[in-house]
Amino acid sequence: MAQSAIAVSSPSSSWRRAWPVLRWLPAAGLALPFALAWAVLLRGGMTGVYAYFVLLAGLPPLALLTLLGTLVYALIRRRSSAALWATRLVALFVSWPGAWLFNVATIRYPGAIEDAQPAATVRLPFAEPVRVYWGGDDVRSNYHAAYPDQRWAYDLTIDPTLSGTPRLEEYGCYGKQVLAPADGRVQLAVDGAADAVPGQIGNASSPFGNVVSLELASGTHLVFAHLQPGSVMVRAGDQVHEGQVIARCGNSGHTSEPHLHLHHQRQPFDLQRPLAEGLPLFFRDHDGPPMPHGGVSVGERIEAIGPVLRHIDAPQAAPASATEKAQP
Repeated sequence: MAQSAIAVSSPSSSWRRAWPVLRWLPAAGLALPFALAWAVLLRGGMTGVYAYFVLLAGLPPLALLTLLGTLVYALIRRRSSAALWATRLVALFVSWPGAWLFNVATIRYPGAIEDAQPAATVRLPFAEPVRVYWGGDDVRSNYHAAYPDQRWAYDLTIDPTLSGTPRLEEYGCYGKQVLAPADGRVQLAVDGAADAVPGQIGNASSPFGNVVSLELASGTHLVFAHLQPGSVMVRAGDQVHEGQVIARCGNSGHTSEPHLHLHHQRQPFDLQRPLAEGLPLFFRDHDGPPMPHGGVSVGERIEAIGPVLRHIDAPQAAPASATEKAQP
């Protein structure tokens, strides 16, 4: 009987001895993959892009379920512990990237601009003065900075903008010619998507609308989005030259008013699977900084506060005077 009693009670005794360690497993089970995902993210590249989506949408649901489980356990057992409180804190922290989906506590996609190479330096894509609606290296002046593929993207407009009218023609950039900012080869050209009505969010299932992807000499790609339907003048495989008209500015895709979306990415653009590594994009031959910042001011009305940039043609060499020609 004594031996039988010992055999029966042994599992319970083993569980009691292991419990001080086991109760920390939920916290560790969240913290370790969270730390690993951040480590991979900070290394950059496409593996970093995949790690970003694990942080954004993979771990937060698990963290919220864990948090709910600790609350239910505490209500049933009517007690708490250091391990439970630690698990709740870890779960809240791991849930944080999920809030980025709702534009809450958003941060810019990690990585120094110096480490993201190669950068592209190109001319402005319009002949007219351009208003930088969104642009720059931080989320305050550029909401795109939170996303890996659009890390240094721009939304460019031409005044008047943010007028609130549903008429496309009352926006300065609508129908304006979009110019190739550099020499390159057209990797992808898509046309046929309808313009959205300004003030109404457009087609979320096709966020880029009519789009052109231009492969640069570096092997990287410039992506132009929200183009006017029927205006795309190039096809895949075409060679284009800087300043050449490739389309007109429109309001197709997931957009609230006419503008040109432009970003630089490492991989070829894929309309069905637009995951990519965003790269820096600078402008030259204009009267502003190489990477202009945008932003809006919200008061009695929303106003764009980004700078207006003007393209400046490279100066031509002055012809030699008659005196200079006569000199040997």
